Amino acid sequence: MEALTNRTVFTPAQTAIINAVAHLRTDEEVMLLKRAISHFFFERANQEMDKLWETGAWNEQTLEDLKTAHHRTPYVTP
Repeated sequence: MEALTNRTVFTPAQTAIINAVAHLRTDEEVMLLKRAISHFFFERANQEMDKLWETGAWNEQTLEDLKTAHHRTPYVTP
């Protein structure tokens, strides 16, 4: 009987990150990569927020509404 093996197929982006991480030698380099990745995602989020403001989907009233909103995960007790 043939053994089943699980294979992970990486996207090109995942492969690029793995290759970059393979060359890190110090904790400082790891920290610098973490900062670069954080900055990348911050910029993407910032661009999306700008789009929301430009289209009017997000405005001052939205911010005011969030001050008093209670968006919590509903927990059901058995």
